Amino acid sequence: MIEVICNDRLGKKIRVKCLPDDTIGDFKKLVASQIGTAPEKIVLKKQYTTFKDHITLADYEIHNGMSLEL
Repeated sequence: MIEVICNDRLGKKIRVKCLPDDTIGDFKKLVASQIGTAPEKIVLKKQYTTFKDHITLADYEIHNGMSLEL
């Protein structure tokens, strides 16, 4: 179980607990349930990289305590 921090760049940060084997699509559903937005509208980024829904968090080397942008 890892904890990833999501920043929406409007001053709101949330912490999401997930597994490294979860896909980005599954992770978006977890984020959507916490912020109240549809998962289809969420775009996850790290610097200039936009994450694709079918790839796992472990494949993108997302570890415990990492920060992602919405």
